[in-house]
Amino acid sequence: MVEQALNEYWKTVVDTIQDGLMVVDKEGTIISVNKALETITKYGRKELIGKQCSVLRCDICEIAPEKKGEDWCLLFRKGSFNMRKCTIIRKDGTSVHVIKNASLLRDANGNVMGAVETVTDVTEIVEKDTQIEAFRRELRSEDGFHGILGVSAKMQRVFEMVSNAALSDAPVLILGESGTGKDLVAKAIHTISQRRRKPFVKVSCAALTESLLESELFGHVKGAYTGAYRSRKGRFQAAAGGSIFLDEIGDLPLSTQVKLLRVLEEGVFERVGDNAPIRVDVRVISATNKNLKELVNKGAFRDDLFYRVNVIPIFLPPLRQRPEDIPLLAESFFRKIRLKSGSKARGISNEAMGIFMEYPWPGNVRELKSAFEYALVCCGESLIRLHHLPPRFHQAKKVEGMAKKASISREEMKRLDLVNALKLAGGNRSEAARILGVSRVTVWNRMRRFGIDIKTKIYS
Repeated sequence: MVEQALNEYWKTVVDTIQDGLMVVDKEGTIISVNKALETITKYGRKELIGKQCSVLRCDICEIAPEKKGEDWCLLFRKGSFNMRKCTIIRKDGTSVHVIKNASLLRDANGNVMGAVETVTDVTEIVEKDTQIEAFRRELRSEDGFHGILGVSAKMQRVFEMVSNAALSDAPVLILGESGTGKDLVAKAIHTISQRRRKPFVKVSCAALTESLLESELFGHVKGAYTGAYRSRKGRFQAAAGGSIFLDEIGDLPLSTQVKLLRVLEEGVFERVGDNAPIRVDVRVISATNKNLKELVNKGAFRDDLFYRVNVIPIFLPPLRQRPEDIPLLAESFFRKIRLKSGSKARGISNEAMGIFMEYPWPGNVRELKSAFEYALVCCGESLIRLHHLPPRFHQAKKVEGMAKKASISREEMKRLDLVNALKLAGGNRSEAARILGVSRVTVWNRMRRFGIDIKTKIYS
């Protein structure tokens, strides 16, 4: 009576265990399973008992069909195995990842009676690990040309210019509106160049006062000014052998421009408060969203420095001039920002993409990225829609009205782009054509169409 009660208790215990449990005889015929194994395999108890254990098609089972007795499978040859990762096939044909433990069962005399196996379903863990690794690869990945995205003809020309500039040590001037990715271009030039194993140092000329900027660039000696408690190396020394990126060089004070010119011409400078010359080998890459030629005419930028930094000019087109790149950029920003934010959104609606294609993007690529950061915070649906975008995209006017207005203003955008190109080129039509990525004849035709006259400077 006690033995019968124990058997019933044991059956309850076995069925309570969350791991699947299976008992087989010496020939591998299943003689007992618990409820957890039924759940994991989706086979009923009656469908399993009496069948060969090979019905589960475990991918680590090594069966020798021609052998009989205890040598017919790996388990019976080795006696046990622990924590083996494997995959079994459910009744519906789907696979399930499990951790398997197994051991032989022996009678009182040590004779093998069969074997017992336990399987732990780890499918969810495996899938999460796979997903996490996929996320890591996605966040580590570098899209496009050294992190710069673009399939348009204009961007392909930029990529070609970057590759060519990287072969030289001559100064590069990157021109473009704010948010076009000038810093990415500067980094790409350094990464492709022979200097890639040396430092890449960035300085924002607009972020520092005149006194701080000179010290930041060239360093200072102890006591050079109030607060200079110790000597300090500048960014030029920090970039020795590599590249220094002078962002917003148009904001550089005239006093600092003199020192920079000397570095470019002689490779020599002095630290603030010192007169000992320091020689340095640095490749100078500059960027600006201003018209340096106009600054030269106003006396705010030295003409000799302009010609030294403008040896290899690279013009980055604004986003409105390359609408064919918007879907590619949008998809990349959506994918990466969604992974970081954990948003449930799975795509971008046609309505939202239509707005993106028509919007003039005054903030360029940076504005597009920020639009996705906003949208993915607001979006609790599967698709990003118009009402998830920042307010400037969905003002009182209807979507159709906005698209129509953008379409009508496209000619005006062409005129403004031509005017800006002519300004950057100082009125030179060939240079303006290169900046716009069109032929000289196209520039001439647009000038006539828009009534632009270089001789009378009617292009301001």
